[in-house]
Amino acid sequence: MSAGVEQVCQAMADYLNRQGVLAAVAWPARLRQEQKETLAVVSLRGCQAETAAFQNYLGERYDDQTGRWSEWYGRRARLTLGLDLYAPEGGDGQAVQRAFDALAGALILGGPEGLRVEEFSCGQTAYDPDSRRLMRPVQAVCGAWLCAAGGADGAFTDFELRGVIEA
Repeated sequence: MSAGVEQVCQAMADYLNRQGVLAAVAWPARLRQEQKETLAVVSLRGCQAETAAFQNYLGERYDDQTGRWSEWYGRRARLTLGLDLYAPEGGDGQAVQRAFDALAGALILGGPEGLRVEEFSCGQTAYDPDSRRLMRPVQAVCGAWLCAAGGADGAFTDFELRGVIEA
C-alpha cells in the first residue's frame, strides 16, 4: 500500500507544465533529456500529517463504479515541495529569473487539484558545481488531504491525494 505522497510530485510537475513552466520530477526512472530551457525540478522535501477526525475517520462515500458505499479515512497534510530551477548548461541568470516569474505566476493561481499552495519562497541564484548549471532553490508549502477507503475486510486500499476541505 502506498501513502499517497508519491503522486504529489508528479501532480505538481504536470500542473506546472500545463501552466507553461517546464518541470520534471526529481530522480526520474528514466534518463532525463538535456534541457534547452530553465527546468523546475520537483521533489518532496517534507511532509507533516495531522489527525483530522476521531481515528482519522472522515465518513462514508458512495462509489459510482462499484455501486457500494465505502468508509473513508484520512489525514490533513502539510507538504513542502522543492521546485528548484536549473538553467541549461551555459544559461544565464536572466533566464532563471524569467522562469521564476513564470513559476510564481503558476503558484499564485493555486496549484494542482488536491493541493492548495499556502506559501512559496526562493533563494538566491548561484552556480551549482554538481550539475554545472545556475540553480535557484525554490520551495512551496501546500495543504492537502491524504485519504484512503476502507475495504470490506477492514484493510485500506491505496491512499490518494484529495483536495483541501475548508472548515
